[in-house]
Amino acid sequence: MSWTPHLDTAVAALIRHVAAEAIAPRYRQLSAQDVTAKAADDVVTVADTHAERLLTEGLSALLPEAAVVGEEAAHAEPAIMERLREGLCWIIDPLDGTNNFAAGKPPFGVLIALAEDGDCVAGWIYDVLSGRLCTAQRGRGAFVDGTPVTAAATGQQPPVAAISTVFMDAAQREAMRQHILPHYRVVDIPRCAAEQYPRLVLGVNDVSIFERTLPWDHAAGVLFVNEAGGKAARPDGRPYRVDQIGERGLIGASTPALFAAMAERLASLPE
Repeated sequence: MSWTPHLDTAVAALIRHVAAEAIAPRYRQLSAQDVTAKAADDVVTVADTHAERLLTEGLSALLPEAAVVGEEAAHAEPAIMERLREGLCWIIDPLDGTNNFAAGKPPFGVLIALAEDGDCVAGWIYDVLSGRLCTAQRGRGAFVDGTPVTAAATGQQPPVAAISTVFMDAAQREAMRQHILPHYRVVDIPRCAAEQYPRLVLGVNDVSIFERTLPWDHAAGVLFVNEAGGKAARPDGRPYRVDQIGERGLIGASTPALFAAMAERLASLPE
């Protein structure tokens, strides 16, 4: 494994530099031609592409032996996803929460993960507006701005749940409405994994459900929650891996007990 404290510091510096150069100056300054529809309810901006190019160059220089999978590059050339399966690989979400950014509202951030043979070993989650940096290294713990952090539940009853139904079909949404939502105090999702995962650690939310689980959205956050003492995994308890391409369904929770309660409810949903 090639993670070192020097690498951690260098990646953090790179993220801050790229955010300051490619993202922050364009916030609330985008013109119509700066935003392109990528899919239904999904856009890409010039900030995304500029930031991904700078991050790809910088991360490749820091660790030349690692492959790179960036969100926008993978959208243009899906075969790039095969790089996730073997060896070292950087995973880049250059601007997480692009829809928010394009609408001129927070939250949005930068997500970077380092994987080895399909397993995430380090992650960085940067909030561009506040400058908060959440980091995690496998077996070394989770940190917020360099200070160790332990996941904390809200302590509320019923527990606070942020459930993303954006990528669920109508039947799944109805099952959620009938069988899951009544057990929780449901709050709005931020539509930004770079914000949602810290909320699970910092005592804001207790549990979240995600349907689409692309590696650039989830690798860093899953590691951050788990290293902080919470639990993020597939609903059946299997670990989340970045090479599970196309697999759907993920639970994140501030404690293992909250994870288990949600997993049990999901498992009991009618077919």
